[in-house]
Amino acid sequence: MSDALAIPLTLPFKKAEKTDGDNCSGDLESCALYRMLPVNAKEYCKNSPHLLEYLHIFPVDEFGIPLFFSELKRDLKSMKEPNLIYPAKDGLFVHIFYDPNDVRAYYIPIEPSFLHNISDLMAAVEVKLVDLLDALEEDPVSDEDRTRVLQELMRKVVYIKKPEEVIDAATFKVKESKGIKDKVTDFLNKDLSAKGSPHRDKILAKVPQTPDGKIIVTTLEYGAVEYLMVRDKIDVGILKPFINDPYIEDISCNGCGPIFVEHKIFKGLKAVVGFSDTAPLDNYVIKLAERIRRPITYRNPIVDATLPDGSRINIVYSTDISRHGSNFTIRKAMDDPISILKLIEFKTCDYMCAAYIWICIENSMSLFMSGETASGKTTSLNAFTGFIPPENKIVTIEDTPELLVPHRNWTREVSKGKGKGEGEGGDVTMFDLLRAALRQRPNQILVGEIRGVEGSVAFGAMQTGHPVLSTFHASSVEKLIQRLCGDPINIPKTYVDNLNLVVIQSAVKRPNGDTVRRMLSINELVGFNPETGGFSFVEMFHWDPVTDTHEFCGKGSSFLLENKIATMLGIPEHKKANIYMEVEKRAKILERLHKAGYTNFADLFAMMTRVKKQGLLKIDIT
Repeated sequence: MSDALAIPLTLPFKKAEKTDGDNCSGDLESCALYRMLPVNAKEYCKNSPHLLEYLHIFPVDEFGIPLFFSELKRDLKSMKEPNLIYPAKDGLFVHIFYDPNDVRAYYIPIEPSFLHNISDLMAAVEVKLVDLLDALEEDPVSDEDRTRVLQELMRKVVYIKKPEEVIDAATFKVKESKGIKDKVTDFLNKDLSAKGSPHRDKILAKVPQTPDGKIIVTTLEYGAVEYLMVRDKIDVGILKPFINDPYIEDISCNGCGPIFVEHKIFKGLKAVVGFSDTAPLDNYVIKLAERIRRPITYRNPIVDATLPDGSRINIVYSTDISRHGSNFTIRKAMDDPISILKLIEFKTCDYMCAAYIWICIENSMSLFMSGETASGKTTSLNAFTGFIPPENKIVTIEDTPELLVPHRNWTREVSKGKGKGEGEGGDVTMFDLLRAALRQRPNQILVGEIRGVEGSVAFGAMQTGHPVLSTFHASSVEKLIQRLCGDPINIPKTYVDNLNLVVIQSAVKRPNGDTVRRMLSINELVGFNPETGGFSFVEMFHWDPVTDTHEFCGKGSSFLLENKIATMLGIPEHKKANIYMEVEKRAKILERLHKAGYTNFADLFAMMTRVKKQGLLKIDIT
């Protein structure tokens, strides 16, 4: 059964009654509402008639015409009562609408199917498609092929009526359901009626048909049915608008109730889409798990997997474990990686922090990006990959593919199975992949997250001269060391100083109420003292919450810069202090690139490659 038929939208306003425009899709200029729209909104409505349909039911007399934005800027987060619409991918739109009684605004996806009462059409088209699919000779493998085949078959079972066309529709006479195929059809469509066991003739009798049996639909109806068919049969169902929205970071369904999203601009929002009962919710997560080829059962009720677009998803199935019903959480994949200059714009770090990390990574220092969940660790680590020399070979090892490296010589490996401990049967764990990576002669190894026995292999790699960059869950250097030396990682204390840098990042609350991500500190691990059993580390950069700036507090006392990098580069002892001038030079290069507008991840990497090729990064050792 289609998700659209089981999960209705709950609009946060009373629908306005149409006074005009019922047929305005055919003659837009005759629609009074259309004439009132701004220029960009008119263009959207021309290309996407369902948007104008939605505007006709939105009470503009009470709330006004929503503002239209082709792109959202961060300054919009200051809006107290947002009422705006912006485009997502594939002709979808999103309406952000304030709730006067709640701090969370409404998130309203505007899909081609939004207004049409097409449940009867969907049921009838499905009945017709069963016959054609049963006789299908080819077996499409990819989602693209499945979509193409489904669209081709749909065009064979429907007749799209022109706006002015009048058809003498005659009900298509169907043979009585006596054959096994008809019985299978009835069984597959048993949920398409409130009575629970409809026959195909009853389903088809509810829709107009041509004498040769094609279902008559309007252009808008066809667009809605085609969209829903692809969305629910091939794509991710009701989650499609959320996945297509580039401004969403996280999607949460906590059980029965609305779906919640974390928005890059408007933070926490509640969607008008949700589940009112556990049965459709359980059915949905079962179908979703099957689509991502990680079936979920009562025996294995928890799934960690990747959606087709690369987003991470965690599913917990059944009320036995999740009392409010099955739940799922999705961490959206990045469409375009965020560059280090974007992080500087966001004040996550500053030019000097970035320049210091640049010279450390370029000279093969190992680094852990540490912090709590959703602190932006992976985003920052991905931005740091632009500092890796362009000629280097990189191997990335992840359980969920998130890192996007700009280098051509990049081996991307993903674990298979549960990903914990040593592999069993057909499992290929991060531990296995990390051991294999040591034989691939990488210049840098990037690990999505260190959390288990793969940590010992990572530190073994550091000891043999393979720099490792990874994320880690710990809120301070002390807690990071405690986790490294305890179960289940169990790194010997004498190994810990193979890790050179620890960047602590966190999501912090500012006085204006905004939650922002900041690098709280950048720390150098110096060594382990066997007499005291303690570790020495030096804080190089410190974030000041009062001024919201970063201070280079370790200037003049950097163990890595003076005793490792300067020595490695052959800088004489009496000139090792010049290494700090190199950090300042790189900070100025980043600032100039920023002013020149190279904030795109790929563009910035290309320019940094040119800067290196021109010899501007050479250090004067004379």
